[in-house]
Amino acid sequence: AASQHCEACYFNLSRGCLPNRASGGRRAPPGTCDAALCFAELWISLEEHQDALELIMSKYRKQMLQLLQGRKGEDAEPVSNVHEANSVEIESQIDRICEMGEVMRKAIQVDDDQFFKVQEKLAQLELENKELRELLSISKESFEVGREDLFRSAVQAEV
Repeated sequence: AASQHCEACYFNLSRGCLPNRASGGRRAPPGTCDAALCFAELWISLEEHQDALELIMSKYRKQMLQLLQGRKGEDAEPVSNVHEANSVEIESQIDRICEMGEVMRKAIQVDDDQFFKVQEKLAQLELENKELRELLSISKESFEVGREDLFRSAVQAEV
């Protein structure tokens, strides 16, 4: 289940869908997951794969040792072929894990960049709002002063 979830995250990230940012309050497209959760699940999956690989390799070494001890005079070429095939498979899995990690890093960087752009725009709008309120306040004050002057002029004209 964890690998299916992470594969879904990988698929969504490769499509350009960005994960949620709790601090940003943005909504990600449906079907995406939190990047931190996905990264944690990828990490757990990686550790499980490494543990399984260590177990397999220890059994493999033990069997090869027994095989070599039992067949000292026989050719060890089949053993090296099996070892080479296993090495190629392991390398391809390591490459795949590294690619997934790189995709996650890029997605997080893009998300962080967008988050900071939104924060910057918000700060700019707040400053603009404050300045507009100050201008409105000045405008109201000058209007009230002008109205008072007009009222005084009218009162003095009547007197």
